Amino acid sequence: MFEVLHTEGRARLGRFTTVHGMIQTPVFMNVGTSAAIKGGVSSMDLKEVGAQVELSNTYHLHVRPGDDVIYDMGGLHRFMNWDRPILTDSGGFQVFSLAQLRKITEEGVQFSSHVDGRKIFMGPEESMRIQSNLASTIAMAFDECVSIPSTYEYTKASCERTYRWLVRCKEEMKRLNSLPETINPHQMLFGINQGAIFDDLRLSHMEQIAALDLDGYAIGGLAVGETHEEMYHILDLTDLVAPRNKPRYLMGVGTPANIIEAVFRGIDFFDCVMPSRNARHGHLCTHQGVINLNNQKYERDSAPIEQGCGCPACRNYSRAYIRHLLRAKEMLGMRLAVLHNLYFYNHLMEEIRTAIAQDRFEQYRDENAAVMARRI
Repeated sequence: MFEVLHTEGRARLGRFTTVHGMIQTPVFMNVGTSAAIKGGVSSMDLKEVGAQVELSNTYHLHVRPGDDVIYDMGGLHRFMNWDRPILTDSGGFQVFSLAQLRKITEEGVQFSSHVDGRKIFMGPEESMRIQSNLASTIAMAFDECVSIPSTYEYTKASCERTYRWLVRCKEEMKRLNSLPETINPHQMLFGINQGAIFDDLRLSHMEQIAALDLDGYAIGGLAVGETHEEMYHILDLTDLVAPRNKPRYLMGVGTPANIIEAVFRGIDFFDCVMPSRNARHGHLCTHQGVINLNNQKYERDSAPIEQGCGCPACRNYSRAYIRHLLRAKEMLGMRLAVLHNLYFYNHLMEEIRTAIAQDRFEQYRDENAAVMARRI
């Protein structure tokens, strides 16, 4: 399913074949939490900006409209009219970040919905059943994302429980994929490495989950309070024991600079709400750095967001006009801004793949990582 086509150092150019199409890696997954990108962006728009993969969230879709509704509608691909790969997050992160009252047991987690307060139980089997109903291409294992900082003792116990949950996820997915009524019997499972910023826990947990021979492996529990240097150290560490023949997914990261640095350390998959969230507030990515359209200096600026950009916003509108729309709280302003940032991220990944293929990724990193991180 996954082929490494070329390497430059630890950076990998790959191809991941799925039942819903082939994914060229490294890849950025566009986050549509509730089966839609916030900002009025459609599935057709996603194709126009070069998106390969859409990501939706198990927890949010279970709460609303209900995974049973999506199952009855033929699965998530039909429901949102998207014929390319979809990855569904397990819901674990949302359970631990949104639920104010929760009780963790060996079986799973009891918590209250952030929408209407109703009691919900979710464990490995429940997460797999929901994701099977959604019929995503890739399902994520149910895990606990511990906060940083957490004690060594708690993190160790959490890693051990997350491993036991992963074994149950694998068994349940195998059962679900064998049922005649399952919409996508080829659904894949990615396990998630945890361990906060404790070196020995990260290494031992990755070794444990690698032995299960899953379809892919994610590194979770980062971008939740640690420094960039600590995150990069964990990536350097897990690279030592992560399977070479399986895709690696860094969850919830990040900025263009973060992505470039993580590709340098062997990561293949990325997702983050940052490009769409920041765009809705006027913070837009360019190859020269991040601009804030709320600044008055753009009030009469007739230039596009970025010269030479091929996104729908830059091809047709000025900074001044999009700034006006955002300040007037017109939906079109948010839509154009989100389209630009998603185009930028998807084409950033295309540039990265080309640079690896041409053995000039290290040069690309040196020329762009720091520049793209600066604020203009």
